[in-house]
Amino acid sequence: MPHISTADSVHIHVKDAGTGKPVVLIHGWPLTGDMFEYQTLALLEAGHRVITYDRRGFGQSGHPVGPYEYDTFAADLDAVLTKLDVTGVTLVGFSMGGGEVARYLTRYGASRVAKAVLVSSVVPYVLRDDTNPDGVDPAIFETMKAQIREDRFAFLQTFGKQFYGVGLVSRPVSSALLEWTFQLAVMASPKATLDCVDAFSRTDFRPDLASFTMPTLIVHGGDDATVPTGTSGRAAARGIPHATFIEYEGEPHGLHATAPGRLNHDLLRFIAG
Repeated sequence: MPHISTADSVHIHVKDAGTGKPVVLIHGWPLTGDMFEYQTLALLEAGHRVITYDRRGFGQSGHPVGPYEYDTFAADLDAVLTKLDVTGVTLVGFSMGGGEVARYLTRYGASRVAKAVLVSSVVPYVLRDDTNPDGVDPAIFETMKAQIREDRFAFLQTFGKQFYGVGLVSRPVSSALLEWTFQLAVMASPKATLDCVDAFSRTDFRPDLASFTMPTLIVHGGDDATVPTGTSGRAAARGIPHATFIEYEGEPHGLHATAPGRLNHDLLRFIAG
């Protein structure tokens, strides 16, 4: 089943492989489900059923004009789980994908969900405002959107380096992996790329934290310059008191590729639980 159709007739590209305990991996902005290459392989080799999909507007899914907001994204996730008849699932949300997990649990409940994982996630709330003084300056996101409008391709190449913590000295990933990341990102609709900046930066998931009633793992890089752990990973851990929080010292946002062995180990151990 390479595609499923949503309630508003958007085709969602799905990959479903393996057997055993199901794990759904929900990708970050502005990538696709293929970003989880290291995790998919490790999970399959450990005997799990692994499901990835491209968010609407990204990768090989349909590219509608909209909407690009989290109630719709949660409905798309529900369509994937329902049409594939997935139960007892571990939902793994990376970066923007953490928002799908949070909003899905609030809107659709946990009857299909055994465990939840937030990796480098935007949950609970990224934006700085009067209620979130430690958040990210809104001007940063406005600058991102302006750069995307001016030259999306140049922006994506620069963003990829920040994503993986690449600097003058630091080279945590290969140039080939950077190029592959660019290829995944450039597949996205320009409209979705822009609109999702507002979605992941402005959506307040703090009310959704109460829906995390199942065992929850939170993993965040200590040197994440894209979604700082102080306003996200640590805040999510405070808001989900029963969660297990692991901070990877020195790791950037894209720790799925800079520390894949460690992340895979922690995921497998948590799922086996």
